[in-house]
Amino acid sequence: MAVSTQVTILMIEDDEGHARLIERNLRRAGIEDEILPFTTGAPALEYLLGPDGTGAANHDRTLVLLLDLSLPDMHGAHILQTVKKNQNLQHSPVVVLTTTDDKYEVDRCYSLGCNSYVVKPVNYEAFGQAIQNLGALLKTMKSA
Repeated sequence: MAVSTQVTILMIEDDEGHARLIERNLRRAGIEDEILPFTTGAPALEYLLGPDGTGAANHDRTLVLLLDLSLPDMHGAHILQTVKKNQNLQHSPVVVLTTTDDKYEVDRCYSLGCNSYVVKPVNYEAFGQAIQNLGALLKTMKSA
């Protein structure tokens, strides 16, 4: 039997409605892990990189990033690139959750190392279902 790992989910999402919907549907999917919400990129990067700026403070933690691309202070791709180039954070899964379905952005995010790219459906039920599916994936990852 697999041992469950404690995961910290960093949700970097500036739309409060989307953030509430994401958290509610992750909980519905059975995700009980800590969810740390950030509405802008700079504080999220400060948290990830830690007090010394190297990311070493989070090296032994299991982090999952849920990342919007359109943030008020920076583009989410900058956060993605920073995480994936950092030796202490590069193994943290990054799921891009955004309204942008532009092929260039999708390709760019995958080339920078995102693990999944989910386009936020405009429809409430479809968005909720997409997040619940993500929650099921996270549960599977924890048990693996």
